[in-house]
Amino acid sequence: MILTLTANPSSDRTVTLAGPLRRGAVLRAASTTAQAGGKGVNISRAAVAAGLPTVAVLPAAPQDPFVAELRAAGIDCRPLEPAGPVRVNLTISEPDGTTTKVNDPGAVVERRHLDLLADAVVALAAEATWVVLAGSLPPGAPAGWYAELVGRLRTTRARVAVDTSEAPLAALAAALPAAAPDLMKPNGEELATLTGGDPVALESDPAAAATAARALVDRGVGAVLVTLGGAGGVLVTADGAWHAPAPPTAVVSTVGAGDSSLFGYLLATERGLPSAERLALAVAYGSAAAGLPGTTIPRPTDVDPRPVHATPLTPSPTP
Repeated sequence: MILTLTANPSSDRTVTLAGPLRRGAVLRAASTTAQAGGKGVNISRAAVAAGLPTVAVLPAAPQDPFVAELRAAGIDCRPLEPAGPVRVNLTISEPDGTTTKVNDPGAVVERRHLDLLADAVVALAAEATWVVLAGSLPPGAPAGWYAELVGRLRTTRARVAVDTSEAPLAALAAALPAAAPDLMKPNGEELATLTGGDPVALESDPAAAATAARALVDRGVGAVLVTLGGAGGVLVTADGAWHAPAPPTAVVSTVGAGDSSLFGYLLATERGLPSAERLALAVAYGSAAAGLPGTTIPRPTDVDPRPVHATPLTPSPTP
């Protein structure tokens, strides 16, 4: 079972434009969509589509339409007392695939809200193969909260994956190796914030990305999956490093592509696949998501792993 925690869920609204975004202009939408989301929710949604058991823990009122939507989608949702209403995130999508996001910060939480979430996740971890801590933290949460929770989860049977950014990511890295998860999934920009490197260089140079990721593995992280957009992805473990280029994709929306890549990796581990094939399925899932509108999470029938091949990679020499 894949257990997901979305500490700061969102109702994701996507406005698709017929032409380029022009600041200060009056524009007409070609279409609009809305979907209950958040990084952990997206992974649970992908798990349901792939036939994997999943439980999604999140703060929301039990009768909230957000929860009703998830349950209607077949997601076993465990809502806990929220600090306020579920936030709304807006994505503006242009015809060439460029996406602009405006994210609401969410309601300010108190410690008791965080304790409810953490206690529920730790209790459910006894039944899980993976626990995924994903997304931003709500206002009021300490930056080190994910690191604290990883420490608690390390006493359970479940493997732990973390996908976050900014201050929570920096705090997790600072807490290594005591808070080392089994998997971290940064993108090139997020990885650069940890290493002080150039995000553009990491995005365009898989060997440089592997070198930066190796530093996290050397500090106790089990595996680092780095998503590199159009350059595909890199996987680094204690046993080696691999790069998988992305297949040709007509990009429609990049929203949710990173979440889909993470799920592809988890699905591959559930199937017992070796590292190179885990990376290949991760890249295939991420590319499939980029070819779908809005925050649509790919189903297995949307994913074609055949064009994606991961090969061993030699990290760049450390300066």
